[in-house]
Amino acid sequence: MPITKQRIAEILNKGRHDDGLSKHVDLVLSLLILANLIAVCLESVDSIAAIYGSQLLLFEMVSVTIFAIEYLLRLWSAPMQTDLSGNTHTTKRLSYMFSFTGIVDLLALLPSFLQWLIPGADLRWLRALRMVRLLKLSYYSSALEDLISAIREERRAFGAALYLLGIALFLASALIYVAENRVQPEVFSSIPETMWWAIITLTTVGYGDVSPVTPLGKLIGALTALMGVCTVALLTGIVGNAFANQLERRKAIFEAEVDQALADGVITSDEAAHIDRIRQEFNLSEEHARAIIMSLTERHKKQ
Repeated sequence: MPITKQRIAEILNKGRHDDGLSKHVDLVLSLLILANLIAVCLESVDSIAAIYGSQLLLFEMVSVTIFAIEYLLRLWSAPMQTDLSGNTHTTKRLSYMFSFTGIVDLLALLPSFLQWLIPGADLRWLRALRMVRLLKLSYYSSALEDLISAIREERRAFGAALYLLGIALFLASALIYVAENRVQPEVFSSIPETMWWAIITLTTVGYGDVSPVTPLGKLIGALTALMGVCTVALLTGIVGNAFANQLERRKAIFEAEVDQALADGVITSDEAAHIDRIRQEFNLSEEHARAIIMSLTERHKKQ
């Protein structure tokens, strides 16, 4: 198959589960991203950086070169992507550049270029920015995409829970300030300062570096912890319910496709390939898909 914009788009973008080359490219890039995260961690260890600094730098240069080629190829083949908005090649490319994935791809390159262009830049911040490459894994795993989709679908309920969490944060901060300011003015010096205590108490982390000593302060702390448990449980329940609904919808779509293929009583090879692509896209196991197909086949035989 000739190397065209369409072919490059097929190789670099998830969706062609029957494309061997696309699978191998996805695997290589995923492993490269994970290796980069390990390399960033190792660079922060002074003893390792002193011995293997040149090798780590070489690996970073090779990685950045590969990521730069990937970014340019994605930009070049952007007009072939149907999920991008725009009617012209230019608007399609701009749509990719300002999309979430396009920004992540650019941020994956930026820290290294800044390090080379600005020799005196703080390496600690640049190393931290290089961890943005972790988000590139969302290309090859649907986990982050599923999470974002679940939150988007339940955005009203999720927003309401965050609103309650915000109210609890400000209320707890104000109350603990009133209760503890006179006794511990160096710790609870202002409401913004007490927000640190409120956050770690609401999230039930409780580092213990800041704690109330007055009876009223302890009562407020206990109530704040209880509010935090309820709010976090509410957020967890909303996301979990959204995931469950998403799985049910995917199952319903898969069943509809299988049901349509069985309309004539037989699933052809083309229909089987189409069903398997949907199965992989929806991350359904082969056993689960096989059980659905057998159940629908039995139902059609009885009709």
